[in-house]
Amino acid sequence: MGQSNMAGRGTAADAPIVPNGCGFEFRAISDPTKLYPITEPFGVNENNAISGVTESTKTGSMISSFAIEYYKITGRPLVAVSCSKGGTSINLWQPNGAFLDDAIARFNSAKSWLTANGYTIKNKFMVWCQGETDGDNAMTTADYTARMKAMINGMAEAGIDRCYVVRIGNHRDDASLYEPIIQAQTDLCNTYEKAVLVSTKFAGMAAAGLMKDPFHYTQAGYNRTGADAGMNTALHIESLSINLFNS
Repeated sequence: MGQSNMAGRGTAADAPIVPNGCGFEFRAISDPTKLYPITEPFGVNENNAISGVTESTKTGSMISSFAIEYYKITGRPLVAVSCSKGGTSINLWQPNGAFLDDAIARFNSAKSWLTANGYTIKNKFMVWCQGETDGDNAMTTADYTARMKAMINGMAEAGIDRCYVVRIGNHRDDASLYEPIIQAQTDLCNTYEKAVLVSTKFAGMAAAGLMKDPFHYTQAGYNRTGADAGMNTALHIESLSINLFNS
């Protein structure tokens, strides 16, 4: 879930190939009748004109690299559901709004299909990457924090265990522009149990020459960040299992 850097503005041909059985896409909008192997560009067909979560610019994302690293640690395949749109403010992802209602409907559709077809769902989580638009619009740290928490709570009420946050990076040409949003995301993950920070890799992309424009990353940048987020998400989930067993 999120905006353009979750949707992906990379180059699909440069993304890693997800090995058979390691990760699947449930296409809640275009074909909610089966699982597809994860390929790039991920979610390219998942456009919902009714809710407004629709775009034609998905070209390569972090999801393939996320799924590969997640499977390496957990040994369980990921079933991923796309719900992202470039240029969106967090104001559009609030409870009772069309975007969040759509995300919840997609989640419920996937959950129902998996259960009906004999799958056991071990973990239910969202991965969130969004905030550049709110940084461009000078939203305050306090306002962004309140809206992000409301959004996560809305998803939690629908059955999501937690939100794994891929923190946004810096504007390529104005390194301080997104600082209030970056701070909000960092602080929320440090204080709210339903939000977990799983990657800060985007922060170093400008210096590494892995930005294709002021806002977006090359596929190599998405691959690095997705792998980092997939690894840390899996490690967090596995640590929860260990803690539960030990208790």
